Amino acid sequence: MARVGLTAERLTVAGAELADEAGFDQVTVSALARRFGVQVASLYSHVKSSQDLKTRIALLALAELADRGAAALAGRAGKDALTAFANVYRDYARQHPGRYAAAQLRLDPETAAASAGPRHAEMTRAILRGYELSEPEQTHAVRLLGSVFHGYVSLELGGGFSHSAPGPEVSWPRIVDALDALLRNWPTT
Repeated sequence: MARVGLTAERLTVAGAELADEAGFDQVTVSALARRFGVQVASLYSHVKSSQDLKTRIALLALAELADRGAAALAGRAGKDALTAFANVYRDYARQHPGRYAAAQLRLDPETAAASAGPRHAEMTRAILRGYELSEPEQTHAVRLLGSVFHGYVSLELGGGFSHSAPGPEVSWPRIVDALDALLRNWPTT
């Protein structure tokens, strides 16, 4: 173990890299052991199981995405903040497709509460303050934005837009514009 310097953190990063290269579903303790050229048993003193490894990758991805989002939102409001946050989300998914998939992993409530997941909701709510939405409308808008961002990114990563014009680079800013217009003119009940 010591000869390759294994730690839980190093295994998590290597697992995240493997996820980006081969797909999140291909991440296992066995695959990671092969990557390091060690026996599987030598990894179990650092991670409990493949599920534990996947959870660690999910937590890493959520934290990375939250950090990028926070940096992009600094000093921005309204449409500028919405656009910056949307672009961070899409860019991260395109740069790190395996980590993005990991960020969608369903976490147990305790782990989810301690993760960077709540930061994502807080940032989204911060964006929405620029649109003056009150509860419960703000919650509906958080869900809408998450659904649109995730849906678009998932379709794009899956090749869903590759056979039609205009391309996704043209549609994305139009969709963000439409979201801004909707948020500025949010329907009242």
